[in-house]
Amino acid sequence: MAGNTFGTLFKLSTFGESHGVAIGGVLDGCPAGIELNLEAIQKDLDRRKPGQSAIVTQRKEPDTVEFYSGIFEGKTTGTPIGFAIHNTNQKSHDYSHIKDSYRPSHADYVYDQKYGFRDYRGGGRSSARETASRVVAGAIAKQFLGEMKINAYVSQVGGLSLDKSYQELDFSLIESNPVRCPDTDTAAKMEEYIKKIKKEGDTIGGVITCVIQNVPVGLGEPVFDKLHAELGKAMLSINAVKGFEYGSGFEGVKMKGSAHNDQFNTDGTTKTNHSGGIQGGISNGMDIYFNIAFKPVATVIQPYDTIDREGNKVTTQGKGRHDPCVVPRAVPIVEAMAALVMADYTLMNRTIKL
Repeated sequence: MAGNTFGTLFKLSTFGESHGVAIGGVLDGCPAGIELNLEAIQKDLDRRKPGQSAIVTQRKEPDTVEFYSGIFEGKTTGTPIGFAIHNTNQKSHDYSHIKDSYRPSHADYVYDQKYGFRDYRGGGRSSARETASRVVAGAIAKQFLGEMKINAYVSQVGGLSLDKSYQELDFSLIESNPVRCPDTDTAAKMEEYIKKIKKEGDTIGGVITCVIQNVPVGLGEPVFDKLHAELGKAMLSINAVKGFEYGSGFEGVKMKGSAHNDQFNTDGTTKTNHSGGIQGGISNGMDIYFNIAFKPVATVIQPYDTIDREGNKVTTQGKGRHDPCVVPRAVPIVEAMAALVMADYTLMNRTIKL
């Protein structure tokens, strides 16, 4: 199976399945001498792990990361960093009813058609549990990036939107509520809505906004490796993501060019930032900001019609432990993927000029 490695110089390969012995990864290309805060890495994992609140899946996993290589006396050695997170709370019998049938909007059917075989336990390799490995690598990337700051937060759940720009928000409030929305009133409404959806046995989608600050000028490569293109690829590789927009995004089509253009200040900064911190695929030193749309979780705890491997129509029902809304737990995943991109492009930029 190809497609398990992300990055060019700062490169992550992940392994494992949702109900296997462990998931993990190998992070290659991380420079030597970075003093790592292992507690900060575990903290990011704790933000993603299941069972942390009433509005997420109640699977109980400690998600404790174990490092096997690439770190000595608290610092990176420059060699591959190998790590694993052991699965301890699998309930594979929860999926026995779909052994021979396909869940709508899941990867069941396409995996079976592509490989002629699938691990039906929790989705196997297609499970979002794989993203825990990305969070570990992304937490290391954050520490490599130093002054560059990456903050993601929930800006929409269903039709409930946060009606404030990121400049008006206090990012320190992101972790003050289980939704991870940095506005107390909006967060409370979102939380109650998610609980209502959960009681109905249904699911709902949402939007995560990510802001990258203190970005130097010059990150990004011409033509095919533009910075926003790589950020888009990174975000679209996350399970359940259906859309990516940066800067003015789709709202920009409503503006005239004279209003949309970011006029320069004498120091090279711009008076507005419709470009989202990226021009010509290269960072311009302004804040990079983007939105990521997540679909409703495909597993609903309701009866539904589907087909089995023989093409027969069957009726089944979602079982097990699932998120009614994925966006609260996806916040650290978005940050991690953004950090991996920025770390990779930082290293690439060091090879451009003396």
